[in-house]
Amino acid sequence: MALMTGEEYVESMRKMKLNVYMFGEKIDNPVDNPVLRPSLNSVKATYDLAQMPEYEDLMTVTLEDGRKINRFANIHRNTDDLIKKVKMQRLCGQKTASCFQRCVGMDAFNAVWSTTYEIDKKYSTNYHENFKSYLRMVQDLDFTVDGAMTDPKGDRSLAPHAQPDLDLYLRVVEQREDGIVVRGAKAHQTGIINSQEVIVMPTVAMGPEDKDFAVSFAVPTDAEGITMIIGRQSCDTRKLEGSSMDVGNSEFGGVEALVVFDDVFVPNDRIFLNGEHEFAGMLVERFAGYHRQSYGGCKVGVGDVLIGAAALAADYNGVPKASHIKDKLIEMIHLNETLYCCGIACSAEGKPTESGNYLIDLLLANVCKQNVTRYPYEIARLAEDIAGGFMVTAPSEKDLRSPVVGPMVEKYLKGTAGVSTENRLKILRLIENLTLGTAAVGYRTESMHGAGSPQAQRIMISRQGSIGKKKELAKEIAKIRD
Repeated sequence: MALMTGEEYVESMRKMKLNVYMFGEKIDNPVDNPVLRPSLNSVKATYDLAQMPEYEDLMTVTLEDGRKINRFANIHRNTDDLIKKVKMQRLCGQKTASCFQRCVGMDAFNAVWSTTYEIDKKYSTNYHENFKSYLRMVQDLDFTVDGAMTDPKGDRSLAPHAQPDLDLYLRVVEQREDGIVVRGAKAHQTGIINSQEVIVMPTVAMGPEDKDFAVSFAVPTDAEGITMIIGRQSCDTRKLEGSSMDVGNSEFGGVEALVVFDDVFVPNDRIFLNGEHEFAGMLVERFAGYHRQSYGGCKVGVGDVLIGAAALAADYNGVPKASHIKDKLIEMIHLNETLYCCGIACSAEGKPTESGNYLIDLLLANVCKQNVTRYPYEIARLAEDIAGGFMVTAPSEKDLRSPVVGPMVEKYLKGTAGVSTENRLKILRLIENLTLGTAAVGYRTESMHGAGSPQAQRIMISRQGSIGKKKELAKEIAKIRD
C-alpha cells in the first residue's frame, strides 16, 4: 500500500470504534470533536509532509526491498537514520508548534526490535519474528502507533508485585493457549486516540516476582476492554468558544489520556515479551534512550516557533532594537540550538545492536533530555518577558469584535504603527498557548517528565559517565602510581 495522504489518515481514524471519555461523557466521534480535532490535525501533518517532495528525504525512507514508508515507521539502520529522525522531528515541531504524537511509537519500534532479538537468542522464543511481522503490517498500512510505557505505579516505594492493588501496574492475568489476557492501565498516553494501534511495554526493571508484569504486546486501539479517559489541558475549553484567536493555535494541538486495559485479550502473534523479567529493564532503557533523543528534535522545532513569536511580539511592541531584547532572543536561540546539538550528537555517536538496528549513545541521549528539563522553561520565561503582560490580560476576541467595546480594544491595545491590534493579539495568544495554554503540556511539563523525570536521567548519566576511566586519565597525567 502507498503512503497515506493526510485525508486518508483522517478517514481511517473515523472508522475506528474507540471507547473515549472526556468531561465525564462518552465521545462517539473524537475525529470531529472541537477539543480533540487539533490533536488529530497534528498527526495528519506528518502524513501531509510525507507527500511533499521538498520533505521526502526527511519524512520517508525507501527500504532495501523497495517499499517506501513514513520515517515514523522506520527501524534505524545507521547513524544517518538517527540524525534524519531528529531533523524530521524538528521540522514537524516547526510546522505544528505542538506535539505531533508519533515519536513514542517510532521509539517503541526500535527498542522492541533489538530487545526481542536478544530475548529470542537466550530463550529461543519467537518474539522477534512476531514483531517483524507486526511492523511490516504497520509499515504497509501506514499506521500511527502509540507507545504505552508509563504505569500509574501506585506506591512508588513498592515493586509491582507488592502493590496493594496489583492493577496499578499492567500485568498478565491469564495465560491461554491462543494468547494472554492483560489488565491494568497506562497513564499520560500521548496521541493514543489518534493511533490505530498501541504497543505496550513495561515501565521499570523487574525481578522474578514481577514476571507477570514483564509483558510487551500490540493491540488495536479499539480492542475490546480498552477505555481512554482524556486528560485536561490548561485553557482546553477555549476551543469550544468559537474563537480562533483566543486558543492561540487554532489548527494544531496535543492530547493525552489515561488508558485502562480491562481484561484485554492479546493473541500469541502480537506478544513481544511474556514473563522474561530480566529483559524488562533493557526494553525500558532502550526506549527511554530513543525517546530522550527525540526531545532534541521535537522540542527544538516548537522552540523555533516560540522564538519567532517572541521576536514578532518585540516588533509589534516597537522594541526590536532594544539591546536587552536582542540579548534575550540570542539567549533563546543559544539554548534551543544547544538542545538540537545534543540530539544530533547522540545520533551521530550511535552504534549497532546485535539485531542490526542502531542505538543512540545513551549517555548523550540522557544529557540531551536533562537539558530539555531546563532550557524550554528558560526559553518560555524569556518569551513571556519579551511579550509583556497583555499576553495574559488582553480581552477576548469577542470583545475585539464587539460594536460597543471593540473600538476601545482596538485603540488602547494598539502597538507599533503599521501593525493591527488584531495581529498583535494573535501573536500574544500564540505565546500564551505555548507557555501557559494547551501546548504547554508538551513544551513545558512534558519536557520535565516525558521520557522519565530529571532524576531518571541523572541516574543514567551517573551509570554511564565512566567516572572510573576519568580517574585513570587524571592519574596518568598526574603520574600517580597506586
